[in-house]
Amino acid sequence: MGPPRSTFDKLISPIVHLSSNWVSRIGVILVTSAVVFWIFLFPTSVRGAGAHPYLGILEFLIVPSVFFAGLGVIPIGMWLRVRSEKKSGAAPSGKGRAELRHLLIFVGITTVVNLILGSLFTYQAVGYMDGVAFCGETCHKVMHPEFAAYQNSPHSRVECVACHIGPGASWFVKSKLSGVGQLFAVTFNTYPRPIPTPVRNLRPARETCEACHWPQKFGEDRLRVISNYGDDEKNPLTRTVLLMRVGGIHAAHLGPGVTIHYSPSDESRQTIPRVEYQNSVTGRQAVFVAADAKPDALNKLPTRQMDCMDCHNRPTHTLELPERAVNKALALGAISPSLPFVKKRSVELLKKSYASQEEAARKIPAALQQLYRDSPPADVARAAQALVAIYSRNVFPEMKVTWGTYPNNVGHTDFPGCFRCHDDNHVAADGKKIVQECNTCHQLLTMDDPAPKILTELGLQ
Repeated sequence: MGPPRSTFDKLISPIVHLSSNWVSRIGVILVTSAVVFWIFLFPTSVRGAGAHPYLGILEFLIVPSVFFAGLGVIPIGMWLRVRSEKKSGAAPSGKGRAELRHLLIFVGITTVVNLILGSLFTYQAVGYMDGVAFCGETCHKVMHPEFAAYQNSPHSRVECVACHIGPGASWFVKSKLSGVGQLFAVTFNTYPRPIPTPVRNLRPARETCEACHWPQKFGEDRLRVISNYGDDEKNPLTRTVLLMRVGGIHAAHLGPGVTIHYSPSDESRQTIPRVEYQNSVTGRQAVFVAADAKPDALNKLPTRQMDCMDCHNRPTHTLELPERAVNKALALGAISPSLPFVKKRSVELLKKSYASQEEAARKIPAALQQLYRDSPPADVARAAQALVAIYSRNVFPEMKVTWGTYPNNVGHTDFPGCFRCHDDNHVAADGKKIVQECNTCHQLLTMDDPAPKILTELGLQ
């Protein structure tokens, strides 16, 4: 007989005995490796470095996956060992019951520890997958156009999940299930280029947008000033001033008692041959049909209830057109109006075809330097920087996204927008039309005026 065994020896011996197989040892290696990696990576998450997309994948996705895989492999090996000993009759019955009791105690203690570590892993992983870095940069090639527009938007401090998922468990689960398919598409490079819009499974705006924006709350009229620089040598500035009837627009489409359904005939919802209007307050009901619509085709079209996203379809992912982007850069001083014909030449350079953003970043500055050899170098360099920035946040050759790829339905000057329905061509059974009356939505105070009197009177000139 050997020396008496200590309590620790009695407790640990069944673990050593049952874990003495190659399957359990692999599990131990996995768990140990994951814990060691996590210990080394933990300080980066405390300092905020976990916001880096690839470091976050390692810390919050790969390491936890290895950890839980190891936890699953260890008991499988132990079960295989027990089954093998039962078949061979190698385990004494009395000693086996004592070792089993010690094993259960040990497993209970380690389970509590693993649950604490696992919950920490899981919480951090879920938080990371809901972060902006994961949504916009992890699959950077796929989401590059949307992420670039997001960074330049009024919602750039709103997390992606606030609009794309919103509160509640059901939509969280739906988003993760949808993400599985997207993950496979990215992995096997089968995703479409460009990414089609609108998003088909997007949560209704009344459950997301209206958490902050309340369309039924009456909004005051707002003054809008649109600056436009001419194509002449001196880039003459004119302004258009509009008084926007924001409250009236929202009341007509989403006011109390108002429900509008429409039937688009194309995937992008740019052609709408049928509109159904209901007002439970006034009792008004009408179905407006485009004059050229075919009844048989109308019956096969899908129907959608109108909400914020049907007009504000790109509130966070707005891509500019070259003319508007250059006008804005000139107004902000990023491009100097003193450069002759700079508006016209800037738009021409932006509209040229480039194989990649890197090529555009080389050729645009070189072309400007050639055009303005006699102009102040600082002005030329600043203009080149502004044009490269405009191109890099609006055109993405690798994703086949160019000027106008994604229509913006707010307004009607660049895309059909309001005129998809308000075209004087949608007629109801009683002969009434969805009118195209300018003053219904805005009042034109002045148009393309170099010195608008209204702005002087308001002290805004």
